[in-house]
Formats: sequence, C-alpha cells, structure tokens
Amino acid sequence: MTTAADWPDQLRERGLRVTRQRLAVLEAVAEHPHQPAEAIHASVAAQLPEITVQSVYTVLHDLTAHELLRRFDPPGSAACYETRTHDNHHHAICTVCGAIEDVDCVHGEAPCLEAPPSLGMQVEVADVVFRGVCRDCDAQRHAA
Repeated sequence: MTTAADWPDQLRERGLRVTRQRLAVLEAVAEHPHQPAEAIHASVAAQLPEITVQSVYTVLHDLTAHELLRRFDPPGSAACYETRTHDNHHHAICTVCGAIEDVDCVHGEAPCLEAPPSLGMQVEVADVVFRGVCRDCDAQRHAA
C-alpha cells in the first residue's frame, strides 16, 4: 500500500514533477477514496486555498493517465477517484446514501468476467457495479 511518504517517489518514477498540488490531490484521494473532483477540490483547498477546480481536474487527469489514480464512473453520478490502481476490483454502491465500497474480484485476475469469443477483442478490465443498501442504511430502515 502506498503511503503519503511514497508519493514523491511514485511521481518521479512516472516522469512527473513533484508539486504541492499533485501531492495534495494524492493525499486527499488516499484519505477519502471514491470522491468526485469537486469534493477533492474542497479538501485540497483547505491546504492550498489558491487552487482552482480546473487545476484539480488537470491534476486528476494527469495522475490517472500515469496510473497513480483510478477513475471510476458510477452510473448516474460524477466520476470518482481512488488510489487503488493496480488490481481488478469492482465497486458496491448504496442506493440510499451513495456510499461506495471496493469489492475484490471474485477470480482475482483481470478480467474476472469472460467476454464471448465473438466479441473479437482482448478484454483488459471488466467493471462490475453492485447496487444495494449498505448495512448502516439497512439498520436505520429497520430501526424506524
């Protein structure tokens, strides 16, 4: 697992300059995964008040392109970001509160779903989104 102390080395290994903006975005995403850009901006702006939303989008794009972040596009919601990039995992979304949790791939290898041979492509990633009610929301439903 990558820690905040590892981010400068990770950036350099990918040929990126180490900047306060990149470090702040990486730390914000690591601390609160599965957040959209606006929430990441709010977190980073607490440290760097001068940073713009557009700058955060640019940093998110660069870090995703260099595989330091993974972009996840939940159905019907804004893109979210996470630092868990080098495995094939899926996501579960609570239909009540919107909480997103990681779900390990059942087979453990990418892709964990088999595409039909007639598809005619080498599948690299299979995204699965589980939707349901999380434990907290279910408990609140039954308590009411």
